[in-house]
Amino acid sequence: MSLRRSLALISVVWLAAITAVHAWLNTTWLSPRAHAAPDGSQRFRVGFLPVTCHLTCPVTDFINKNMDSGGFFEPIRFSGWPELKEAFLSGHTAATFILAPMAMKLREEGVPIKIVYLGHRDGTALMVHKSSNIYRIEDLKGKTVAVPNRYSNQRLLIFRALRDRGMSIDDINLVEMAPPDMPAALFARAVDAITSGEPFMGQTELDGYGRVLYLTKDIWPNFISCVLAVPEETIRTRREEVQRLVDGIARSGKWLDQTIDHRMQAAQFVSKHYYNQHPRLLSFVLSKPPDRVKYTNLSLRRKDFEEIEELGKISGILSGTAHFDDYCDPSFVPDDSVVPAYTFEAPSTEPKP
Repeated sequence: MSLRRSLALISVVWLAAITAVHAWLNTTWLSPRAHAAPDGSQRFRVGFLPVTCHLTCPVTDFINKNMDSGGFFEPIRFSGWPELKEAFLSGHTAATFILAPMAMKLREEGVPIKIVYLGHRDGTALMVHKSSNIYRIEDLKGKTVAVPNRYSNQRLLIFRALRDRGMSIDDINLVEMAPPDMPAALFARAVDAITSGEPFMGQTELDGYGRVLYLTKDIWPNFISCVLAVPEETIRTRREEVQRLVDGIARSGKWLDQTIDHRMQAAQFVSKHYYNQHPRLLSFVLSKPPDRVKYTNLSLRRKDFEEIEELGKISGILSGTAHFDDYCDPSFVPDDSVVPAYTFEAPSTEPKP
């Protein structure tokens, strides 16, 4: 065999080997049971981002893995909204935490999505540089403000805050930016203000160059950013698993809001095992102040979503063709008065990841 043919054959074999390894590690091409549970059933995968709005996802998983019941779903971390959304639309995840207006828009576009629970209340801030001359919302006029996404509630929050002061969204320069990039942009003065879910806003405050212009709890109490959503097909075929997930999130929320010590425990194990962030950052945003973000009162309230609908339609991101009964299924919401917090204290020894 000639040298050229030998090299060509080696190249083909090498390419095939690399493709096989990729398929084995990153897809289910070679194994339809790659994500199967120990009993052979398909794992219930739940998409989340490393933000406090989605904190109950890893907390529920960690607590159950360290209790007798064991883990009952597979949390899948994504780096941004586009990847998380596409994984959900493709069926890779059976449920996902997602921006409320984004879920509503998907329903308007014909996607059979249902919101079954909330992820949190509040948990957003608008930060400005500490040396800026911005001290009131009115001072944002003519300034550049970064938001995470066209369909983020942070965008609607700014729209609402400006409207309440006789201003419009046209009075500012609004840009979209991935939340992890926002702190550096504010530090470099590339933008005048940033707003997204935590912990990225708290990072600017903790590092000494960011100043809070407002916390959402002060201008839109019980603000909703992210929700837990599932496809209608999942409700039909895996209803018990959806209910177990919702119940787990409800119990985790009660546990997180029960004591500040529980929040500090969560900051440690979530940062290490799920978020890949420094624990001091999550500790800061879960305690400064403690009600910066809340994880109780997570039921689906019609009036909350109707307000988002109204603002979404006025601001041009929603058409108003889908309403509460179209995109919400409150049947999974447990009675908050009887939901018990998990009885759990994080072990001092190295726990299960």
